[in-house]
Amino acid sequence: MSYDIVGDIHGHHNTLVALLTKLGYREKLGAWRHPDRTAVFVGDFIDRGPRQLCTVDLVRRMVDAGTALAIMGNHEFNAIAWATTDPEQPGEYLRRHGRESNRRQTKAFLAEVEGTPRHTEIIDWFKTLPLWLDFERIRVVHACWHDAYMDELRPHLGPRDTLTDDLVLRSNRKGHRAFDAVEALCKGLEVDLPPGVSFLDKDGKKRTKTRIRWWQQEFSSYRQAALASPEVLRQIPDSSMPADSRVRPYSGPPVFFGHYWLKERPAPLAPNIACVDYSAGDGDALVAYRWEGESHLRGEQFVSVPSSD
Repeated sequence: MSYDIVGDIHGHHNTLVALLTKLGYREKLGAWRHPDRTAVFVGDFIDRGPRQLCTVDLVRRMVDAGTALAIMGNHEFNAIAWATTDPEQPGEYLRRHGRESNRRQTKAFLAEVEGTPRHTEIIDWFKTLPLWLDFERIRVVHACWHDAYMDELRPHLGPRDTLTDDLVLRSNRKGHRAFDAVEALCKGLEVDLPPGVSFLDKDGKKRTKTRIRWWQQEFSSYRQAALASPEVLRQIPDSSMPADSRVRPYSGPPVFFGHYWLKERPAPLAPNIACVDYSAGDGDALVAYRWEGESHLRGEQFVSVPSSD
């Protein structure tokens, strides 16, 4: 099987159509199809872009037709939490509606679905998306492949590695192991910065933790480990990280993921590591990787199109 692994779309429907066209897919019988390839979407179909419903419907029709596979991104996970009432706090939701940053992050999606029957329907579909895909020769996850967290979650998952309602609840409770596991898989691994050190993220939110390059060979300092823009990296100290904050570098088969808003020219991060999120949500390129069976990933297999929304 040959796969086209497609990065975070974030409601940029026209750009997705342009990428699928460039990849050789054509719309037929209600879904985009390729004669001998399958698309794999890494999640984050919603928020930010101008055409939310069109994007979800295009991806969903491909999945239903068997011409694509899709996994859950953190934005789909957040949308589920936004729509799920908190059984322990009447009138509240797992993702608080009164918190301005929560509403701001998903305002584009809510503008199209809030208060409509389609909102519930789409949330139900999001719940059918697996947290990861493992084809043995390649793996796909939204933000971080972490065997230990996956092993913890497996006994509690629904069919095809999906979230159950109970797991949705527990993975929205800070301090619960399920919270840590789903956060890592969908949002990446983070470490606490030294006391008194913080930075503002792309949404203007103050952060006292930084995402780290979980796939990288051994690193020792916060700045070496941090996955951040050059501006943020200058705010992160080059001091030594505690030994218990470090992670064992990934050494499995090729793994593909999105999430990280990279800005460089698309290229493998390591021979077995590829990110396919190059900031389409910010109006930059939408990227895919054309996997042909290789165990060592190649830069020439990336395909991209500029934003057309």
